[in-house]
Amino acid sequence: MKISIVTPSYNYGRYIGDAIRSVIDQDYGNKEYIIMDGGSTDDTYEVVRSFGELSYLKWVSEPDDGQTNAINKGFELASGDVVAWLNADDFYLPETFSRVAQAFRENPDVDVIYGDTMFVDENGNFKRIKKEHDFDFKILLYYGCYIQSTSTFFRRRIFEEGNKLNESFRVVMDYEYFLRIYDRGYKFKYLPKVLSTFRWHGDNVSIKNKKVGMREKLDMRKKYSDIKFSNDINYKIYFEIMRYLHTARRLAKKRLPK
Repeated sequence: MKISIVTPSYNYGRYIGDAIRSVIDQDYGNKEYIIMDGGSTDDTYEVVRSFGELSYLKWVSEPDDGQTNAINKGFELASGDVVAWLNADDFYLPETFSRVAQAFRENPDVDVIYGDTMFVDENGNFKRIKKEHDFDFKILLYYGCYIQSTSTFFRRRIFEEGNKLNESFRVVMDYEYFLRIYDRGYKFKYLPKVLSTFRWHGDNVSIKNKKVGMREKLDMRKKYSDIKFSNDINYKIYFEIMRYLHTARRLAKKRLPK
């Protein structure tokens, strides 16, 4: 079972070395690593080149239309049976690939495997473990994207069947994607192992674009609550309250004195 990893990157030379090393150090031979660089102007290329020539490492540097577009382009190049994206500022933990491959082999009907995530600070120091649980669509919809994309792996057939990431989403493209592919019948399974890290720093996309992310989340919750819970009065009340509060906050901010 071949595992293909795609890393979207733009001027993250200070972090990408950890991501590359975490793929190289996996105790798993049948792997492919594709770095989709958006034309970085920092030392990203020098960092990548410092690892030498690796048969399974592909470097592509060209303009893109953002992170989601870069991931889609990387998946189009991927040849693995299993694919995932690893952000340039995150990294995998040892034995992740072998554990994921075993989980897919033991569960041939499963399309998506996700696990736990270690949160680290800017320098890679441990902060906490984020533990997940068995998949529950209502929790995903009600609570939000509790599944960390950095600890999630997909069978490539999902993408081959026309399910690309929606490039109109800039912050919660993973959340929208999880909701959409579940709605289309793909099966998720939780693997209770810590698979990767998520690095907290001042330049995280979700932090820098918090307002955009909130708006995208509300749009997705409304859409899928109508589809899945049209007869569930509790969910309808919840989403109407959320929409009202979101609108009220936005209007209140506009009326504040300059």
